[in-house]
Amino acid sequence: ETFKKTMARLLQAPPKFHPSEWHIANKMQCARTESQKSRSERMIAESQRLLDEIEKTTQKTQSDVNKKIERRQEDVKFWKQELDNKLEQIVHETEVLLTFKTRLERSLESCKEPLVIVQKCLLNRQRRAGIDLVHDEVEQELVKEAEVIQGVIALLGRTLEQTNEQIRLNRSAKYNLEMDLKDKFTALMIDDYCASLTNNTPDIRYADNAVKIEGNFVSPEDWLDFSNINVEKADKQRNNSLALRALIDGILSQTANDMRKQCEMVNLAFTNRLKEVKDAKHKLEMLLAMVVDETASQEENIAALKKAIVDKEGPVKVAQTRLEARNHRPNMELCYDTVQYGLISEVEEITKSIQRQVLKDTLAEAETELKSLSRRQLSLEEEIQVKENTLYIDEVLCMQMRESVYINNF
Repeated sequence: ETFKKTMARLLQAPPKFHPSEWHIANKMQCARTESQKSRSERMIAESQRLLDEIEKTTQKTQSDVNKKIERRQEDVKFWKQELDNKLEQIVHETEVLLTFKTRLERSLESCKEPLVIVQKCLLNRQRRAGIDLVHDEVEQELVKEAEVIQGVIALLGRTLEQTNEQIRLNRSAKYNLEMDLKDKFTALMIDDYCASLTNNTPDIRYADNAVKIEGNFVSPEDWLDFSNINVEKADKQRNNSLALRALIDGILSQTANDMRKQCEMVNLAFTNRLKEVKDAKHKLEMLLAMVVDETASQEENIAALKKAIVDKEGPVKVAQTRLEARNHRPNMELCYDTVQYGLISEVEEITKSIQRQVLKDTLAEAETELKSLSRRQLSLEEEIQVKENTLYIDEVLCMQMRESVYINNF
């Protein structure tokens, strides 16, 4: 029964709509469609505006970044040029300073021979004999010369150490510039690559971690200060190097002048001393000649005195022999006659003690004088030998050795 009812209901005709409802339904469809279309058009317009805005913003941002990259490239290029200039200057300055170092080393080396020579001169002059071993002007000037040369060696040594330290500092500044330049070159290459990138470049890609700013980033101020400090350090060391070169020039010139002046003083002292010694030797030789002449005269005098004494012996002997013979006359013949008186007078006169003693005393004095002259001659000969030894030491050993001394201006 129920089934029948249900089937009856299903088989009933659907309800009929009024024409007005049909028109209204059509109008509503039109209205809804128009509304949907408007919304869609607004959405499309909004989307287009948004796309245009985003495109403009993206282009503007990218353009700004491109300009910033360009400016950054200019900054890096400027500092790279600055660093290049400073590097060139410090390299050139170091090369020049190295030539000054060579000059110092050569000057220092050249001091060795003059010092050895002055020490040999002092040593040779210790071999002067007797009174000639005197602390004369030559000795004083030689000692002073040794002090001057030793002072020069010490000064040049200190200056060489200072130069080596300055070369080290120059090279340190050069290394800092090179490291900075190397980094600038790498940064410039990277920025050049970045500047070349466009939206159509094939190898552009997403990089998730690129936006992260790690702790090793530095501020622009620090970046600027870093290169500025490197430039200032290089400038400072270059200026120090220039000042040191001027100092070295002055030292080399002054030390050479001091050594040359002292060398001349020593040579002048030697010349004066040689003249003194030669004059003294000449006077001694004249005195020796005089003593030799006097010795010959004294020897002649002694011979004459001896002959006079001998000459007196013959007459004494004759007179005494006569007296002795006449003393043997016999008896009354032993008469004190004029002959006897004459003989006695003759003997007394010849043998008178005063006359004989004067001759003997004079002879003794003459012989004493001869001995004194002989001693004087020996003393003079020894003194002349001393002077010859001194002349040999000063003129042959020292002066000839000093001829090889030449003070160069390095």
